[in-house]
Order: sequence, then structure tokens, then C-alpha cells
Amino acid sequence: MVYEGPERSSRKLVRVEGQGFRGWWGCSECAWVFNPSGPPIGNSLDEMKQNFQVQLSVKFASHACAMHPRVKGVKLSS
Repeated sequence: MVYEGPERSSRKLVRVEGQGFRGWWGCSECAWVFNPSGPPIGNSLDEMKQNFQVQLSVKFASHACAMHPRVKGVKLSS
């Protein structure tokens, strides 16, 4: 069963910029940043983009904000 608490209702996927990284996708409520498990997979660019989006969505939905406390100096942009 997936926990659907208040944490999931207020967070959203945003672009993250900070020291050492720029332009990655991350969480608006914590320091979680998406880290792809490998290079894009697919037979076409559209299929690669779709597979990337699916992986991003699954990882974002399953992360726990409590496990990724916010770090000072990180700029979020929507």
C-alpha cells in the first residue's frame, strides 16, 4: 500500500540548481534529487523521453522527504 499522507499532497517536482549540480529534477519540499539509473533506453528519441519521464515519476512518487533533509544554498525553480 502506498502512503498518501500530507507530505505527498504539498510536494512537487521542480528544477534544482546548486553547487555541484544544475538543472536536475528534485523535490520542492526536501533535498531529494533525481538520479537516473543509467542512460536513456529506447528505440527512438520519443521513446527515450517517455521512459525517462516514467522513471522520474516513479522515483519521485516513492521517495520519502524525511530521508532527504533540505540543504542550505540550494535554489529551486519551477
